[in-house]
Amino acid sequence: MSRNMNRIRQSPASRVLHVINAGILLFLAVIMLYPMWDAVIVSISPAAYASRGGLKLWPAGGISLSAYEYVLSTNSVRIGYRNTIFRTVVGTSISMVMYFMAAYPLSKKVLPLRRFWSLYFLIPMFFSGGLIPEYLLVKSLGLLDNLWAYVLPCLMGTYNLLIVRNFISAIPDSLEESARVDGANFFVILFRIIIPLSLPVLATVALWVAVGHWNAWFDAQIYCRNKQLITLSKYLRETLITARDACSDSVSGAEAVVSRSVEGASIIVAIAPILCVYPFAQRYFVKGVMVGSVKG
Repeated sequence: MSRNMNRIRQSPASRVLHVINAGILLFLAVIMLYPMWDAVIVSISPAAYASRGGLKLWPAGGISLSAYEYVLSTNSVRIGYRNTIFRTVVGTSISMVMYFMAAYPLSKKVLPLRRFWSLYFLIPMFFSGGLIPEYLLVKSLGLLDNLWAYVLPCLMGTYNLLIVRNFISAIPDSLEESARVDGANFFVILFRIIIPLSLPVLATVALWVAVGHWNAWFDAQIYCRNKQLITLSKYLRETLITARDACSDSVSGAEAVVSRSVEGASIIVAIAPILCVYPFAQRYFVKGVMVGSVKG
């Protein structure tokens, strides 16, 4: 009933505005999704068709998976997946523990020298030592050609810390006070009240950190020269740089895998796992979990 009333009350100008907004959003969606679709089509197209230029909406001449067979058969992909999964899982897990351990006390007004500690964490957001001091630090810690070079130097970021702190600060103090009145100790309050209510921001920041680890390639470029420590993003970068000049036989030997097909298959293999994570983390993005948690 209310929807019908709103439709009736809409003026012609409002309807035109809705049509324009829908058209703009549709246009943005198309230009954002088409590069992904183009990579998929190129990766499954026969070699002759994949090497052609222009727009590609559907694979012509059938579907060929020889590019995926070639990419997945290389040892670098398996090593890259292993190292990337390690740095993503371990790095994200440790980072989230540290973010929460730092953000929770910073959100409390009773923390001694609260402004000093907030400024202490804020300074690195505006001032950095630079690449050379960072490299020398990693070298002095003995992390060169070490998997932990992907994890330890980027455990915390000031922006993410502020996001988590501000979210926890918005949790009403009355929740903790009522829990103390009921006899709950610190750990009960922390694990049964604060952390469950903080799941939306923790899941959001965890996704940001995980995507950052998955896409990172520069630290692998400067810290690790060992081929056994290559990451998936570094492999993808090297493939995109060298594949245009490369032409290899497919696994079956029946046709050639042109570099364009290898590029598309490498892109899809590299980004597909992280895309699968988004639907599972999407439900935590809504902060409505706190609605009604405090009754007046």
